[in-house]
Amino acid sequence: MSTGNPTIWLHKWRVKHISHRNFVLILSLVIGLVSGLAAVVLKNTVHYTHELLTRGFDAESGNLLYLAYPLFGIALTVFFVRYFIKDNISHGVSLILYAISRNNSHLKPHNSYSSMVASTLTVGFGGSVGLEAPIVLTGASIGSNLARIMRMDYRTITLMIGCGAAGAIAGIFKAPIAAVVFALEVLMLDLTMASLIPLLISAVTGATLSAFLMGNAVLFSFTVSDPFNLGNIPFYILLGMVTGLVSLYFTRANMFVEGKIESLKRPLSRMLVGGIGVSLLIFLLPPLYGEGYEILTDILNGRGDAIVNNSFFYPFRENHWLFMGFLLLVMFFKVIAMASTTAGGGVGGVFAPSLFMGGVTGFFTARFINHLGFGHLPESNFALAGMAGVMAAVMHAPLTAIFLIAEITGGYSFFIPLIITSTISYLTINLYESHSIYTKRLAARGDLITHDKDKAVLSRLSIGKLIETNFLPVSPDASLGELVKVIAASERNVFPVVDSENNFLGVVFINEIRNIMFNHELYDTTFVRNLMFMPEPLVSIDETMEDVAAKFHESPHYNLPVLDRGKYVGFVSRANVFSAYRKLVKEYSQD
Repeated sequence: MSTGNPTIWLHKWRVKHISHRNFVLILSLVIGLVSGLAAVVLKNTVHYTHELLTRGFDAESGNLLYLAYPLFGIALTVFFVRYFIKDNISHGVSLILYAISRNNSHLKPHNSYSSMVASTLTVGFGGSVGLEAPIVLTGASIGSNLARIMRMDYRTITLMIGCGAAGAIAGIFKAPIAAVVFALEVLMLDLTMASLIPLLISAVTGATLSAFLMGNAVLFSFTVSDPFNLGNIPFYILLGMVTGLVSLYFTRANMFVEGKIESLKRPLSRMLVGGIGVSLLIFLLPPLYGEGYEILTDILNGRGDAIVNNSFFYPFRENHWLFMGFLLLVMFFKVIAMASTTAGGGVGGVFAPSLFMGGVTGFFTARFINHLGFGHLPESNFALAGMAGVMAAVMHAPLTAIFLIAEITGGYSFFIPLIITSTISYLTINLYESHSIYTKRLAARGDLITHDKDKAVLSRLSIGKLIETNFLPVSPDASLGELVKVIAASERNVFPVVDSENNFLGVVFINEIRNIMFNHELYDTTFVRNLMFMPEPLVSIDETMEDVAAKFHESPHYNLPVLDRGKYVGFVSRANVFSAYRKLVKEYSQD
């Protein structure tokens, strides 16, 4: 046995000594450890970078360094990505969904570290985005590449992508249940015992590792102290509608701003417009700096007025209406700052910004109602519910939002308000947006198939492997007698007509000539060109199986000719496509 390639030797040893099921469990544990460790490293690195850069800032005034930090961080990120990675690594969750949909769940090896480095430069220097999408991409890439090294099949590689994502989310938030739900709800993995157990192992491993290694200073957590009041249910319903509309603005404003900046042809122009834009916004509105978890922590701990610290609005913090106006400005410009960061070349996600927007929205709603005297609402509880509401709507993932906030708060005593707000928010945005912020672009390009299992199966089929070539071709100049000789030697009832250069001209069906094929008087006077016809539709060798399946659905024919730029290649049959489809469906459904 050759031992030249260690991965081949390892694969053979594994197949001989470890069952597939047990190896998947072992692999999920390893992936959970590595992705959880990556989350700890990234979160701590950014936290201490942020602390180092902003230490000593005067809370009572603005600081000119806010004008420099974000632009500098985006410039460093662009330099790193352009000259070292030389690949697109923005919009991490969308990249994962695209890989699952169109690239056999293969993520590039550099995705296991490139997003960590790039997001550290972006967020550490104040870019108004989150770390969750980059670390999810990192974990997913770790899962994808380890599974490929171990020569696993597509279904297992996809599952390992989910395990990496779950381990990363659990590592950042210490929320293993939310991490598993994220993999099922956002990445659309199948909910079977064969997938659920590995996901749980990775998530618990990532969360446990985080609990051992990550200091409390970089963890975002809160304990609910105000009990849930049934009388506040109408206000939570109202908050659900408000967060749904805020999420609609979040999604559309992000798409609009990113589209405008990305329409600039030169990368330098995009970097300057995006970088200068976000720097100016952070200088005027310092709460937009970085992820925003420090602001959320202040709000949840009853120090919501601290949101005006380091800003020119600090002297007006006692004026209720000016303070409320400041909150509105923060809510309005957070999305613009986030989109400017990513479109300018920064790397980060919408996970943290959606939580930030939700927290500020809930805080604003509670304080506004309290000031008008319509109720006495706990501001911290409404901030938490708002966080769940915006996340549920923006990501189209209500369960992820509910369980994440529940785990962050250390229990499920606040479950009912979270469910109410998240559900109403999700239903509200669903009236206007059928896709999440992660899937909107992919759906527009036709690249979103993770949310459609029929398309997912069809995408795994390759037309090249289904082409049948045992159809005997005939020349258009052949006589009926010559055609009958070809028919006698053939096992098929369809005959492609091609010229001397293999250009496809049509077909002859036995059923169409059955009434004359035994008439010897016509053998020398009737020619194939008089008997052939051009079938519809034709199939190009470059078409996807989704297109081929649609053509079979519209056509009565059981065999369709396959062409390569007009040249005859072979036929694809309805029976072969259906057989291959069923085989893959069975593979997908294995538990």
